[in-house]
Amino acid sequence: MRKRYQTPSAAIADVLRDGMTIMSGGFGLCGIPTTLIDAVLASGVRGLTIISNNPGTDGHGLGKLFEAGQVRKLICSYAGENASFARQYLAGEVEVEFNPQGTLAERIRAGGAGIPAFYTRTGVGTVVAEGKPVAEFDGHTYLMERGLRADLALVHAWRSDPEGNLQYRMTARNFNPLMATAAAITVAEVEELVGSGEIDPDHIVTPGIFVHRIVVPEEIVKYIEQRTVRPRTAALME
Repeated sequence: MRKRYQTPSAAIADVLRDGMTIMSGGFGLCGIPTTLIDAVLASGVRGLTIISNNPGTDGHGLGKLFEAGQVRKLICSYAGENASFARQYLAGEVEVEFNPQGTLAERIRAGGAGIPAFYTRTGVGTVVAEGKPVAEFDGHTYLMERGLRADLALVHAWRSDPEGNLQYRMTARNFNPLMATAAAITVAEVEELVGSGEIDPDHIVTPGIFVHRIVVPEEIVKYIEQRTVRPRTAALME
């Protein structure tokens, strides 16, 4: 089975449709599938449900989809860096389902493992628990959370071989491995494609059985969400 596609658009064009659910890897702007998100933007599909840790920032990543009005619902854990999203949410144009970050990660992992629901103490007694079943275990109250799956997962990886075995680098190994397992179709944007056997098996995080398509973009721009630097002093400059 040929998994490599020549362009991001070619890798997802035949699976995109209005109203679908898309998982998008990354944390802030780190490890996001930039070129695949741009391909979704260019396609013009609308009414999307996006599952992501956060909605990107204004003008970057998933933020572009919100600015274009393509998103109907966001399932996330954090949304504080995107003014366009905030305006749409306050205006009632976008539905939001907030999750504690660990709960979001476990909901995605559960979906990938075929687990329809699980119990957690996180969120008990808060607005997070509203409308959700609870149960008692060992004298403690637990909240039931449903696993998450998507029609399409867009992930970013450092390296891949032709079979789609993925290796991630540093902080970019965030939600990407979880999401790669939890969708009907997983498309990986990779920085480098290597030959079969060139990735040490111990370094493979996502086995190729979960990855349906691979694209190696000509250029991947990596943005810094918040640049924090320390003023130079005479001592540091010597």
